[in-house]
Amino acid sequence: MKPALLLAGLAFLIAPWLVAEPCPVNQAQDEKTLLQLEQTGAKALEQHDSAVIACLLAEEFQDADVEGAVHDRKEALDRIPQRRPSANHLEDMHGRIYGDTAFVRGLNRVVDPAGKTVARVRVTDIFVYRDRRWQAVAGQETLGGEKTH
Repeated sequence: MKPALLLAGLAFLIAPWLVAEPCPVNQAQDEKTLLQLEQTGAKALEQHDSAVIACLLAEEFQDADVEGAVHDRKEALDRIPQRRPSANHLEDMHGRIYGDTAFVRGLNRVVDPAGKTVARVRVTDIFVYRDRRWQAVAGQETLGGEKTH
């Protein structure tokens, strides 16, 4: 067997394990699903899992961070490995759906490894439903968020 043909055959057999898992589809268009996506994203940030976050963000995603700087999808994903160790505790999360558009607003209490709250961040994420799944198109974070009642 020719070496090139052998390599092509091996690549065909190995390729499925090298390809990242596809993003989930057939998601329900309800608040529960949106809130689950927020929890998934919060855990993925804690674990520095850019692949999970990439599935949540639309190609045109933009985020305004707590300092007012705007980041596109690539910049947001590139920043994930540099995140300080912390845990995200999402509180007071609520979503609203308007057809194929939705937003989720809530509070993220960021806790350091010693268990100390280091920030309270009000978050707002805007989603569109396309390709049978919710995709975040915009986000906004504001420091000092308090619970709403």
